[in-house]
Amino acid sequence: MSYGSSFDALAAQYIDGEWRAGTGSWDIVDFNPYDGEKLASITVASVAEVDLAYRAAERAQPAWAATNPYKRRLVFERALRLIDDHEEELAAAITAECGGTATKAAFELHLAREFLREAIQLALRPEGRILPSPDDTKENRLYRIPVGVVGVISPFNFPFLLSLKSVAPALALGNAVVLKPHQNTPVCGGTLVARLLEDAGLPGGVLNVVVTDIAEIGDALIEHPVPKVISFTGSDKVGRHVATVAASHFKRTVLELGGNSALIVLDDADVDYAVDAAVFSRFIHQGQVCMAANRILVDRTVEEEFTRKFVAKVRTLKVGDPCDPATHIGPLINSGQAEAITSLVEQSVADGATALLRGVTDGNLVAPTVLTGLPPDSPVHGQEIFGPVAVIVPFDGEEEAVRIANATPYGLSGAVHTGDVERGVRVAMRIETGMVHVNDATVHDEPIVPFGGEKHSGVGRLNGESMVEAFTTTKWVSIQHGRSRFPF
Repeated sequence: MSYGSSFDALAAQYIDGEWRAGTGSWDIVDFNPYDGEKLASITVASVAEVDLAYRAAERAQPAWAATNPYKRRLVFERALRLIDDHEEELAAAITAECGGTATKAAFELHLAREFLREAIQLALRPEGRILPSPDDTKENRLYRIPVGVVGVISPFNFPFLLSLKSVAPALALGNAVVLKPHQNTPVCGGTLVARLLEDAGLPGGVLNVVVTDIAEIGDALIEHPVPKVISFTGSDKVGRHVATVAASHFKRTVLELGGNSALIVLDDADVDYAVDAAVFSRFIHQGQVCMAANRILVDRTVEEEFTRKFVAKVRTLKVGDPCDPATHIGPLINSGQAEAITSLVEQSVADGATALLRGVTDGNLVAPTVLTGLPPDSPVHGQEIFGPVAVIVPFDGEEEAVRIANATPYGLSGAVHTGDVERGVRVAMRIETGMVHVNDATVHDEPIVPFGGEKHSGVGRLNGESMVEAFTTTKWVSIQHGRSRFPF
């Protein structure tokens, strides 16, 4: 079966185990962001098809949940083998639809494998408990059971990975899923995942994919009565809306939202190593990563050396065709994003920033820019920059570094570079984020470590045991082996 070599073969809705055309009022046209080539055209799903998808999931879920977990996990074992067998084809699809370089595609597929391996283990993870009772003849059993149906909304930047990251654990734990990928990556984030799991033996109806948009369906994906949990990865603006609508319908949410990570270089850091970590943290996948180092904070005692070496390294990054193995910086996902980043740089310079390196924009290709000297009140300090723009901010001592790092509504990831590991940990513990990495990059994800943010960067955690919390619920069943005494 096709795994991306023919996008047209995956340009459909996947509902109740069948590939079908949408009946919405318009088409999503899937373009290659580098050369503008049309990859596919998909008629969007309507509200009626969203209902069909959720009802199919609702019907299929009980039998899937009743399937022995040792048998459920076989699906994910086969999916792993399929990724191995079709790695080149999958990587080519990621490059074509996302503009991801060879390094990014390999990184995404590596992590997808790791999360599938964790899904295999998660199938066996839920455990029941027997709890004591003050009544000698009473037994309390606590069962952990699937929530039922989960709605998953995935982003465009790492679509294959970030769809699988929620979909596979939810399925492994006995749930059914309805997945809506981002309209810029409907194949890699949606129908490709469905094809992979279909070929791996997942029963029809357990996973459904609807390619659509809020312009067509409004909030139907969130408001529908069937899903009990909504897992959303994307911007904090949309996440706030998802949370509000879901809460009004008494649904749980797992929200993995934007970031404004600070990579802090203390006065005793290994400057050369910190430069390498900072360049990777800022420019991986053109900076279109929620964990990317938006702000690089550098102690003034090493500012000159760090800045000189950082700019020199950034100059070596090759911008161009993501199919070229030598390319470091490919295209942004669409022209709107390229224009927004270009405008951000222009406005920052107009507001007084100094461009140590100013990249040019050519279509969706935006070359790296390095800014310094931004006024303290510049809005750039507090926002997520989803593009290849680095901001260097000097500081005087740890106290100021912590203050600057925390002066943002976001709190997802961060990094601290220092020659004293325990000093790094002390600083890390003061940073108001869900994740901090000492002497490393800001961009990391591991399948058993809780992943998530504070403040506007999200609610809840994913990965490992957090997946069990996210996609299951508890049921208390008590058994009275004797006879209760009632007051009347």
